[in-house]
Amino acid sequence: MSEHRRKPPPPQGGGRAAARRGQPGPSSGRRAAPRGATGSSADSYGSSSHGSDSYGSGGEERPYGSRAEARRAAQRGGGRRRTADNGGPGGRRGGPTGPGRGRGRAAAPPGKKRFIDYPRAGKYGWHRWVPSWKLVSGLFIGFVGALVAMVGIGFAMVQIPSENIAAQSQNNVYYWADNTRMVATGTGVNRQNVTIDKIPEAMQYAVISAENKSFYKDSGVDPMGIVRALANMARGGQTQGGSTITQQFVKNTYLSQDQTVTRKFREMFISIKVGAKLKKPQILQGYLNTSYYGRGAYGIQAAAQTYYNVDAVKLSPSQCAVLAALLKGPTYYDPAGNPDLDKSATQKANTKRSQERWRWILGEMHKDKHLTDAQYQKAISKYPTPQGRKATKGMTGQISYLADTAKKYVLSHSDISEADFDRGGYQIYTTFKKNKVNALAAAVKKIQKSRLDPKRRDLDKYVQFGAASVVPNDGAIVALYGGDGYENGHFTNNADTSGVPVGSTWKPFVLAAAMKYGTYKTEPEGLSPLSKYNGNDKLKVLNQDGSTVLKKDGSPFYQRNESDHRWGYITLRKAMEQSINTPFVQLGMDVGMSKVRDVAGSAGILPQSMSKDLNPSFAIGTSTPSAIRMADAYATFAASGKEADPYSVTRVQKDGVDQPGFAKPKVKRAMESNIADNVTDVLQNVIQNGTGQNAKALGRTAAGKTGTTDSNKSAWFVGYTQQLSTSVAMFRENPKDHELLSMNGTAGVPSIHGGDIPTSVWTEYMKVALKGSNDPGFPEATEIGKVQDEVGAPSPTPSVTITPSETPSETPSPTPSETATSPSPTVSQPCNNWKCVPTGTDGGTTDGGVTSSPTPTDTTGTTRGNGNGGIFAGQNG
Repeated sequence: MSEHRRKPPPPQGGGRAAARRGQPGPSSGRRAAPRGATGSSADSYGSSSHGSDSYGSGGEERPYGSRAEARRAAQRGGGRRRTADNGGPGGRRGGPTGPGRGRGRAAAPPGKKRFIDYPRAGKYGWHRWVPSWKLVSGLFIGFVGALVAMVGIGFAMVQIPSENIAAQSQNNVYYWADNTRMVATGTGVNRQNVTIDKIPEAMQYAVISAENKSFYKDSGVDPMGIVRALANMARGGQTQGGSTITQQFVKNTYLSQDQTVTRKFREMFISIKVGAKLKKPQILQGYLNTSYYGRGAYGIQAAAQTYYNVDAVKLSPSQCAVLAALLKGPTYYDPAGNPDLDKSATQKANTKRSQERWRWILGEMHKDKHLTDAQYQKAISKYPTPQGRKATKGMTGQISYLADTAKKYVLSHSDISEADFDRGGYQIYTTFKKNKVNALAAAVKKIQKSRLDPKRRDLDKYVQFGAASVVPNDGAIVALYGGDGYENGHFTNNADTSGVPVGSTWKPFVLAAAMKYGTYKTEPEGLSPLSKYNGNDKLKVLNQDGSTVLKKDGSPFYQRNESDHRWGYITLRKAMEQSINTPFVQLGMDVGMSKVRDVAGSAGILPQSMSKDLNPSFAIGTSTPSAIRMADAYATFAASGKEADPYSVTRVQKDGVDQPGFAKPKVKRAMESNIADNVTDVLQNVIQNGTGQNAKALGRTAAGKTGTTDSNKSAWFVGYTQQLSTSVAMFRENPKDHELLSMNGTAGVPSIHGGDIPTSVWTEYMKVALKGSNDPGFPEATEIGKVQDEVGAPSPTPSVTITPSETPSETPSPTPSETATSPSPTVSQPCNNWKCVPTGTDGGTTDGGVTSSPTPTDTTGTTRGNGNGGIFAGQNG
């Protein structure tokens, strides 16, 4: 018989195996073994093939109809021996005495058992892999025992937290780019623990009703909450906070908020020990003394002073409900707003959230019988508005905005939470250069003093500036101007704000997109800046299929310029020089606004700061990026198309250890170098002959663009050299609702343009910032793209052309009234290929503003926010 055929099991009772063991065989008078139990081939496969094999002289033969019956009979038989590795009776190899044994392994000695019987011997098929109840129960008991031991060890090793230890917060220290100390600020002096008798019962019950109604009854640990947190970590998400006041107290005492399984288990052990050792009033006291209430305030005493300027013991029930609402998240429940940390945390939105939760907490306190009817009616009658923010020690002048910018960068580039950061102990090394920061602030103050007089002119009130300076081909922010300072009540960082439309400073992105992609008539070949478009006022804007762009009411949309001067068909270079709207609106439609958006994004503008409506006005600056981002985007042109994300922090340390996440951003290619260089060439002409002529006072090679928005609500100048890119924004803002106001009449002039005050600030600053440095100029641009005039442009005829002067004019450019009837060009008049054109009054020119679109972004009553177009928006600020 082949050894590969299935063999019967070894004998279990009689036969030679029994004889060897000294056991009685069939002849001893015991009942014969059933067929299949002896190991003979006849028993298993039939006697007709292999002869017969009797069971013994007194045995009775019992036939079996199948192998399964034989196996079951074997199991019922008296023999219980097991083989070493073939699964017992019915294995593929025969028993020790059966035919077909071959070289099979020897059977295990009789009576010897494995420590862990798995897979199970004596079982067949899937039964072998089903663990026995003994194995299951043993493993369970072992697991429980190990868990108990682990909990016991952990319980013994951890210590009960103390709010006094948690109160040992430190200052954060900021450093200038040269590693000299800038300022030390933090919460070390804004922390004072108080005993439970100095905390109003209303405050105690406010947090109990809002966060843990069963506080005085529960054990202090929420097992299901811990399981949810661990499961969330296992999925790669963040842990959930403890759901009981005890667990939150324990969490507050950690100076490290690392989201790890180890920390979560340690927190659980401490919570168990706290619940067993401390009385509930002690736990509640610790929780209220270690909680973070925002504005750098840790503990209820600091919060009472910060928000209501009273000691905690004097807080009213209504005020207690407001402070209890802050525990849900001060970023979103501080009525003063935190737009620098999150664009959705505006003053208006935060006030609404705070009032809703304040009202709900008072309702829960009343429902839980912690407020009488009379107390509830008094508390709910009026929302107790907290006092405004105050400047902390050292946070004055521009230092406050520098620290704010650096803090946002730290929070958005690391796992450090705001609460952990405000505990202090960090050393933050920044990119800010003290001399340049001082120069920028001095430039703003100088122009403000010489041009604005809010005491005499109401229209000069509420004027604000925001500015930033970035190093091309690097991204380092070396200077910024954020406002009048925290000490003057200005807590919004104007350098990193959003909501201020950039106007015509957006046009270079339209031109760059045309050079890269071309129009629907030239693609894939790019468009030359010498292509001509109609520059007249009130032009009908066309879609790429030739149809007219319609307004919401179905009427044709006409684009307006700032003046009704008839420019005729002019080159895009000339249109940029004079900042004429109509050519760039139609050019944007011909290229495709989505491509303009893509080019702006690759240059460094954040998507969330761009207008969502890609209507015709998108081409002339309805978007609202920050001053930092505009300086960075223009730095891409200065660096011949290389872009680096702006950064303000080079290193962060704590306890002498460098924190991860602060490597210098990588420089990447945003556009072809010749595209960027051609944009620079066109923007050089803006300064030499166009709306930015005030910047010629810098006395070195520079490029830039002016911008003015609809209703004169904002004015910009963004300019650069190879060494430095700087943006300056000017606007008026209603201090109550933060809506933009018109600057018509500001500074005693009919309207403010980007080429006027903003350019003057830029020039004053750049003179100092670049003092002592060389003037490398810019790489020479080579001819680019195809000249493709707009439909309707006249065919060129041979003529003598007068090209724009590349040097400053010797005499001031005349105003429109002086040149409207001039029959021939003068030295000071910029000319295009067809005719000489008059210049305006803004530094010798005018600057086209944003006008309404078919589906416009309404700039009437524009509300300025923070963070949306900022440097850190979309990375937690």
